[in-house]
Parts: sequence; C-alpha cells; structure tokens
Amino acid sequence: MATIRDVAQRAGVSKSTVSHVLNGTRYVRPELAERVRQAMAELNYTPNQLARSLRRKTTHTIGLITPDNANPFFAQVAQAVEEVCFQRGYTVLLGNAAGDPGRELRYIRVMVEKQVDGLIVAASGLHSEHLRPPFLGQIPLVLVDRSLPDLDVDRVVADHRRGGRLATEHLLALGHRRIACIAGPADISAGTERLAGYREALEGAGIPDRPSLVVEGAFDLASGYRAMRQLLALPEPPTAVFAANDQMALGALRALREAGIPVPQGCSVVGYDDTPLASYVHPPLTTVHQPVARLGHRAAETLLARLAEPDRPVQCHVLPVELVVRESCGPWDPSFHPRPGGKP
Repeated sequence: MATIRDVAQRAGVSKSTVSHVLNGTRYVRPELAERVRQAMAELNYTPNQLARSLRRKTTHTIGLITPDNANPFFAQVAQAVEEVCFQRGYTVLLGNAAGDPGRELRYIRVMVEKQVDGLIVAASGLHSEHLRPPFLGQIPLVLVDRSLPDLDVDRVVADHRRGGRLATEHLLALGHRRIACIAGPADISAGTERLAGYREALEGAGIPDRPSLVVEGAFDLASGYRAMRQLLALPEPPTAVFAANDQMALGALRALREAGIPVPQGCSVVGYDDTPLASYVHPPLTTVHQPVARLGHRAAETLLARLAEPDRPVQCHVLPVELVVRESCGPWDPSFHPRPGGKP
C-alpha cells in the first residue's frame, strides 16, 4: 500500500508539501499541487481519513446550508463551494433549509453532531438565533450572500444596495417615473438592501416613494407572478418594474404576457442575479449581475483560511455587482399600453 513518502517521491516534492495539499493547511503552487494529485492517482493512494481525523481532531467535512437549493443562484453557489473544498481535500455536506429557520436549525444540529469542521450558511432570515453563540460555540461560521445584524463572523456578500440602485437608475434614465419594486422578504438582508437601493435611486431623482408600488415577494417564481398581477390591478399600474431576483422577474414576465402587455413597450422589467435563464427568456432579461461563482469560491476560501488560522481578524468581503442590459427594458410607449393620464 502506497504511503505519503511514496507520493512525495513520485511527485518530486517533500512530505510536508504532500501533507499541505491533503490538509489544505498552507498554500501550495497549483503546478505542485497538481503533481501531488497526479502521483496520488498513479499510486492509488488513499489517505487514512479516520486516523487523520483522530490525530488532528478534524473530519475534513464542511457543512453548507442554503435556503433554497432549487434556486439557480444557490445551486451555483453550492457548486462553487464544493469545487474549492474538493480541491483542498474536504467533503461538503449540503442542507436545504427551504426558507424555514426551524429546518435550518435541524440541519445545523445534524452537522454539529457529525463534527463538521466549519459551516457556510446563507441564512433563512434575520432571526436565525441558532447561528449565534453559544449554540455554535467554537465551530467556524461563514455567512454567504446574507448578513445577520450584530453577528461578528466572516461573511461574503455582494453589494446589494448598489445593485438595487443600478437597476432603478437604469429605468429612470429610460424616462420611467412610475417604477415598481417586487422586493425580497423583509427579514432577509439581501432583500432589504436591494429595496434600500431602489428607494435611494428614486429619492435621488426627486420621485416620492409610493408604498403601493412596492410588493414583497419570496424570491420565487410564484410570488413574482402574484406581485405583478397585484401591481397591474392598480388604478395607475407601473411602467417599469425592478424585481429583486431573476426568479421573481420571470414570474412577473409571465403575468405581463398573460395580461397582453408587451415587454418592454408596455412595461420594462429588470431582475437581479443574472442566472443562466436570464439570457434565454423572451425578451432576454436586463438584470444585475452578481459574481455568483466568486461568492461561493470566496466563502469556501474564507472558511478554510479560518480553519488554518482560527485567531485571524474577522473578514467581510463585499463583491461588486454590475448591470447587464438586455432587451427587457426600454422607454415606455403609451400606444402599446395606454395609462390613466397618458403619461408615465
């Protein structure tokens, strides 16, 4: 049976380099790491995980909990996390909280019992008290996509407020003044930040906030559809809509299509996330692009860095977003969809 010494000799590196590749305890140049992995494959080398776990008091497993595995955004995040962890010799245990803090708590308890080395969590809501000490104790935790108030842990998020502002400013630049927002849940930081960006853009343009033009959704297709129908029932429906994620934007597009309102001539639509479907729907969706893969990669790298250096300062990584302009937005044309008063 091959040993770590055999792998080191085959790869032409030291035993400590092989150990660092296996354990993710120190940076190893990609070309050296690849030589080590190739030598392991050629020798059919299998580390004794049980012995390593007992010796180091680690399991080389990471827990990842997301609020909706069916959402393409979180599927991409999970893929990116797994990619980094696999390269560093870690196995990822995945839990789907389905937007339910109670279910999230259950998954956390199971993962704690399984003695995962650390957790990456996209919290189901602002009131996920089970993520706070002393429940988790010394288990390293990284929050991804969503923050929790007063919780001083590593987190990796996108600039959601700027994203909401970019989307709304684009619609303002096209001449729209009656702009609605299909917002995310009020107890999720990503939703509240995007809504804040929308309101900042309106305020900057001197447009008063109209509560009737803001409808809370649930970051899913059905809630986007229902919200759009509610907005269309207003005496003065919006000429443009910012939906706080692509799923809700797609639901809104269906409601507009059923109502016979052409997009963008009768109503412009902007989404958020830039999931793969956004460029394939008709019309292709203008949306705020989040660096989804980078979010997952950075979350995994941050957690692994915390495991290697438990006392390092808490890190907050805010990744930039950008607007991707496609065909779902344009100036409102009243000849396609007359409005009361005849003005946007």
